[in-house]
Amino acid sequence: MTDAHDNWESPLSTRYASAAMRRNFSARQRVLTWRRLWLALAEAQHELGLGVTEAQLAELHATLEDIDFARAAELEAELRHDVMAHVHAWGELAPGARGILHLGATSCFVTDNADLVILRDGVRTIRGLLVGVIRELREFCLRHKDLPCLGRTHYQPAQATTIGKRASLWLQDFVFNLEDLDQAEAKIRFRGVRGTTGTQASFLQLFDGDDEKVRELDRCVTRALGFQSAFGVSGQTYPRQLDFRVCQVLSGIAQSASKFALDVRLASGERELEEPFGTQQIGSSAMPWKRNPMRSERIGAIARHVITLLDDTAHTAANQWFERTLDDSANRRMSLPEMFLGTDAILQLVSNVAAGLQVHEAVVTRRLTSELPFLATEHLLMAAVRAGVDRQDAHERIRVLAREASEAIHRGEDNPLVRLIAADATFAPIAGELERILDPHAFVGRAPKQVEEYVRDEVDPLLERHAELRSTAAEIRV
Repeated sequence: MTDAHDNWESPLSTRYASAAMRRNFSARQRVLTWRRLWLALAEAQHELGLGVTEAQLAELHATLEDIDFARAAELEAELRHDVMAHVHAWGELAPGARGILHLGATSCFVTDNADLVILRDGVRTIRGLLVGVIRELREFCLRHKDLPCLGRTHYQPAQATTIGKRASLWLQDFVFNLEDLDQAEAKIRFRGVRGTTGTQASFLQLFDGDDEKVRELDRCVTRALGFQSAFGVSGQTYPRQLDFRVCQVLSGIAQSASKFALDVRLASGERELEEPFGTQQIGSSAMPWKRNPMRSERIGAIARHVITLLDDTAHTAANQWFERTLDDSANRRMSLPEMFLGTDAILQLVSNVAAGLQVHEAVVTRRLTSELPFLATEHLLMAAVRAGVDRQDAHERIRVLAREASEAIHRGEDNPLVRLIAADATFAPIAGELERILDPHAFVGRAPKQVEEYVRDEVDPLLERHAELRSTAAEIRV
């Protein structure tokens, strides 16, 4: 006897993605959407006088959510066709309506239109998570906008910045993603009621050549599934480039999340930042003191998977033959759900980390202070010149003392540059000003104001447009 542990299951379903996104891509949701499409088609055909009766519609309504997956599996084993298996399975539950189910339609009427419903609803779930991440990072940026820290380029010490300004770079990436997501949803149209090659020939025949009734049938079903418009033209399938355009945004979110997580991991190694860590959490099985950034590492791992899956959608779009080919089907069954579930899992983690991200201010200050004398040499040079010291003499002494300080650091000592400068006769005129000159806040430029201005001018208006989306607690199961 076997159980679930004898079968491989996707960790996106068992560990990482939220219940909402798993439900959206579930077999029940997909088949229920197929049935909603068949019902909408039958209702529109009834309204347009095609001979579908009220009794048949009532039978479909009464059995809409009664899905016998076991019976459908038996039928699929016989028919080798998943859509027709569910047509027959529903027909057995609603025998009076069996004869009008799927009338005039091809399989892609339900499969492709259902995919569009699922993609649209998935985008909306992602939007809610993304807005929540932006809110968390907004608060973090403002809270730490004035805290000076050591800026790094090439992962080497560079000019100072602030923790809040650094975080605003993460925030801006996610803002870009939200803007792109809004544009992507606007491009999701309905495939509509188009028939086998997209010509609507079967429906034109059903309506005895009445062109306007065929057009109205298309409009009615489109509205019934909550879409404002359908593609102007299609083959049997909707254009597969739509998948790529939507999934590009998911890849972008994964890129933003990976950048965020990498920075957190690097800063954790410097002990400047720390992601949330449970009181009973074990960081290492061998080293009890470890507090590994496992959530940020998981973000990077899943992000890598999501980013690579974008290639699937590109190759699928590039390899369509004429009005349709079936080599897209198996690939899309895997790549599309995994991109959405992966992105959902990533945003759950980013939200959790951003909400509980700890800043160890004493360490941040110590890191900056240890490098600040080097960063301040130009300020010290200018102050010495203003005090009457020859510029070339001051430059040469700073060069010599900086080399001496570097050698001391390489021996494991604290940076002695300030002490060396204070004791050097060349800089006697400014010895009393060193503390003022070396105030870390003097080296961050407009960083605090940039954070304030960016949040005020770009982030807050965007959040206001999405004010109806309420943040929910992240689902972190492991």
